[in-house]
Amino acid sequence: MCLAVPGELVEIDDGDCLTLKGRVSFGGVIKEVNLAFVPEARVGDFVTVHVGFAMSVLDTEEAARSLHAFGELDTLP
Repeated sequence: MCLAVPGELVEIDDGDCLTLKGRVSFGGVIKEVNLAFVPEARVGDFVTVHVGFAMSVLDTEEAARSLHAFGELDTLP
């Protein structure tokens, strides 16, 4: 099973569709991510990321639900 983590796209670098990269914030931790699979993503969008690749763009409501679910994991014993 794979786990994709939601984060907010905060910056996009110039590049062609295969080398398109950007920076994604995961609760304030910024990571460089390959955007080749989501060329439609724009700054401010939430994306799911797995092993350094953005896999999908989330709408605002879906992103909020995902972030809430990940936050709930902190409360598990």
